[in-house]
Amino acid sequence: MAVPIIELREISKAFPGVQALDRVSFEVREGEVHALLGENGAGKSTLIKILTGAHQPDSGTILLRGQPITIPDTRQGLKLGIAAIYQELSLYPDLTVAENIFMGHQPSNRFGMVDWRQMQQRARALLHELDADDLDVTRPVRGLSVGNQQRVEIAKALSHDARILIMDEPTAALTQHDVERLFEIVRRLRARGVAIIYITHRLEEVFLLADRVTVLRDGRVVGTTLEVSQTNQAELVKMMVGRTLDTLFPKDPAIPGEVVLEVRNLSYGRTTRNVSFTLRRGEIVGLAGLVGAGRSELAQVLFGITPAQSGTILVEGKEVRIRNPREAMALGIAYVPEDRKLQGLLLPMSVRENTTLAVLRQLLRYGFVDHHAESRLTQEYVDRLQIRTPSLMQQVANLSGGNQQKVVLAKWLAAKPRVLILDEPTRGIDVGAKAEIHRLMNALAHQGMAILMISSELPEVMGMSDRILVMRQGSIVAELDRQSASQEAVIAAAMGASELHLV
Repeated sequence: MAVPIIELREISKAFPGVQALDRVSFEVREGEVHALLGENGAGKSTLIKILTGAHQPDSGTILLRGQPITIPDTRQGLKLGIAAIYQELSLYPDLTVAENIFMGHQPSNRFGMVDWRQMQQRARALLHELDADDLDVTRPVRGLSVGNQQRVEIAKALSHDARILIMDEPTAALTQHDVERLFEIVRRLRARGVAIIYITHRLEEVFLLADRVTVLRDGRVVGTTLEVSQTNQAELVKMMVGRTLDTLFPKDPAIPGEVVLEVRNLSYGRTTRNVSFTLRRGEIVGLAGLVGAGRSELAQVLFGITPAQSGTILVEGKEVRIRNPREAMALGIAYVPEDRKLQGLLLPMSVRENTTLAVLRQLLRYGFVDHHAESRLTQEYVDRLQIRTPSLMQQVANLSGGNQQKVVLAKWLAAKPRVLILDEPTRGIDVGAKAEIHRLMNALAHQGMAILMISSELPEVMGMSDRILVMRQGSIVAELDRQSASQEAVIAAAMGASELHLV
């Protein structure tokens, strides 16, 4: 068997109060995609940082092509051919594509000046290898799509002659088209002999791309590295969370009550066009469609971020006008946005401060916030939602993605809404946290809350919805009930190829 290109043996790393890695052994071979899985907090990020030189191990050995090495910093890691592409891209938006690719190691001429022509030529050659000839290397990065920015990041890694490429949640913010292009790039790199460590919460991607898979839990390797062809999703889930999930979608049949929200011919520009539907107490309605279909835009109209230009909204049978989020909140409508970090949370603030943002006026006493009441309310939702935090004053920036999402939910549940709009409620969180969010949604529906769930993950739409609305080009083009819905029918309607009854 070939010697691994890089191997970690018995690596341990501790931080104050936390054993992040405990005698972890891990290897990756040339020309393979090796999936690294685990819940948030399992130790994946620490392992990456040790591989790239950002952290130093407390003990253990790192071998490159069979020879022991040390990686004192990320610069040395790049010299050794180890590069990482993170979910949060690290590009300079006002510099060009070529400048970003060669940042820190620009080619120079005999006078010691940057050789701009050579840099652009080499940038084009790198992008050609990635089938990205459509990218203009003289264009600033700021105007590029997320998918194209990611291709620039990959080219930047290849400019350092990276032979070991770490991809951390690379598809989290991509459209389906960009996901498919990324998969093709990964396959091209594997064929060239690049070793790829692929980290994802989307288990289906493991079976589409990976050759082998290693699972971390609580800082340790669970079992042994597996050939992907010899495992399945159920086994990987059990390894990741330490228990069998009877179902990732614990949806009980709903007994819908009266109509809570009704919209008739709602319109806003080109993104929301003559939308009509009802939402009943105690049901979860899934809103499906391709990226750009207008799902998030519809949610923002309902919450008053972009007030409707025409049409009618009724709450419990009474016609209302929603001109801003404050009016939506007063009517009992809450909105958990797609991007929790940019739109849902104030990251430098504490769990307590974030949880009470929507109800702060109710906690005032003589013009000042009653911090005791604030703490009692926050603790109630920390317990109810099982938010894992060392204290109520912990900055939410330091929580895992799943716990951050729970804080966003706690903020809106504290306002006791009648209608809860969830936009991509489980994006970027691990499988265990997904199951917890799904159980919470199920419980809220049984308590009588009306939930409108937007999701790009078809299994989630199918598994958690009582009814499914499909959007295309700003309009609802199909409605399916739970019993008759299928993934094929949803996709067909979203693409305009459906013979379903149009609503």
